[in-house]
Amino acid sequence: MLVRKVLLRGASASRLLISNKSPPASLIPLASGCTRFFSSSTQSEGPNDGFVAGQEGGDEQPAATITVDRSGLYHPPELSHEPTMESELTKHLKGIIKFRGGPISVAEYMEEVLTNPKFGFYINRDVFGSEGDFITSPEVSQMFGEMIGVWVMCLWEQMGQPKKVNLVELGPGRGTLMADLLRGTAKFKSFTDSMHIHMVECSPVLQKLQHQNLKCEKVCNADENGEKNSVTSITGSPVTWYSSLEQVPSGSPTIILAHEFYDALPIHQFQRSSRGWSEKMVDVGEDSKLRFVLSPQPTPATLYLMKRCKWATEKEVESLKQIEICPKAIDLTHSIAQRISSDGGGALIIDYGLNGVVSDSLQAIRKHKFVSILDDPGSADLSAYVDFPSLKHTAEEASDNVAVHGPLTQSQLLGLLGINFRVEALLENCTDEQADSLRTGYWRLVGEGEAPFWEGPDELAPVGMGTRYLAMAIVNKKQGAPVPFQ
Repeated sequence: MLVRKVLLRGASASRLLISNKSPPASLIPLASGCTRFFSSSTQSEGPNDGFVAGQEGGDEQPAATITVDRSGLYHPPELSHEPTMESELTKHLKGIIKFRGGPISVAEYMEEVLTNPKFGFYINRDVFGSEGDFITSPEVSQMFGEMIGVWVMCLWEQMGQPKKVNLVELGPGRGTLMADLLRGTAKFKSFTDSMHIHMVECSPVLQKLQHQNLKCEKVCNADENGEKNSVTSITGSPVTWYSSLEQVPSGSPTIILAHEFYDALPIHQFQRSSRGWSEKMVDVGEDSKLRFVLSPQPTPATLYLMKRCKWATEKEVESLKQIEICPKAIDLTHSIAQRISSDGGGALIIDYGLNGVVSDSLQAIRKHKFVSILDDPGSADLSAYVDFPSLKHTAEEASDNVAVHGPLTQSQLLGLLGINFRVEALLENCTDEQADSLRTGYWRLVGEGEAPFWEGPDELAPVGMGTRYLAMAIVNKKQGAPVPFQ
């Protein structure tokens, strides 16, 4: 009854946000099941290349040569792009490798590429939408944020309607999801009055966009932690920005949203070699170009590899030639579970990934097209599949007070939250053009494959991502199973 009540009241209260024209499906990597999910992970130099470590001393001694086995590296098909001129970030990466005297991990490379304070992909520009490099679910349709609002409200009900709740969003993009969530729930004053919104965002450019899209106004008074808040005019809720989850105040019930956040966390890649598992690294070749090599020795990330293999079956591990692990995802999930255990509340994680071990998924997208991972670092988005079982095991090991539910597909999640009822309500009050956009957006969120109703050019047909994205909930056990994971 609560879900129906929210949808009915939200239908009369919220505005109809529909673009006049939906972007072509071919230009929507995150909104299509046939784009961002193709594996185009690596391009390598020829086999058996190595790097040489010189040996100093007064006596004449042969240089110590470390042979790096590159024969096992994966060689993907050619990508349709021309190499670009060396950027400042490329020079910076080469400087790090030279200073270290050897290669860096794929995770270190990925972190520099995405979040370097000067040149990082996410730091100094808006990368979302049809004019950016990819499109996310909230940008496809207002219904996505509205359905997440239903989930948050239902969890708040299960928590006993506390007077103060920290609503945290990790990596909020443009702030579209949060804005749609607040508009959809604005009529429920007891709920919105309890919400203290915390946006975890490291990009100054995106922080500014989020401030605008949430229609925030600065206020002079500081909260109990001395933070000067902004207030969103949508609901009157206070909004504060942080660069990490650790900075968000604890002590109050917390609801955490992580939509397409985990996929951008840096991953380590391992390949099976004659020595066992060897970590893939990024090095500078003799031609001064970045290239992949395999580490000749165990690396610190091997500890996380051992943990991940422990969570998998022996059959799963034996069948793998490559494996990806994400220590930052494991550490973040551990922190989330501990906070939920102590403060109460829950977390909803939605991302594209697998309900199993991830083998080889790292990819680079620039202007809606796949490019080589090592080409012009900082100009393309890097992302990888989320390993949902590792999140589940991490949360369960972090605390006995939390329960993990799912994953469900995005189609199942949105369907059970009432998106079918919501789209019907919106279709009753819109033009024919808006109706077409609604149906297209709806299909992209919950459909699988090309939309059967499409009558336009084949290359523009909307492609559903309803089964490509998965949703998992982590909640305090006191609250019971959250909607719709019962």
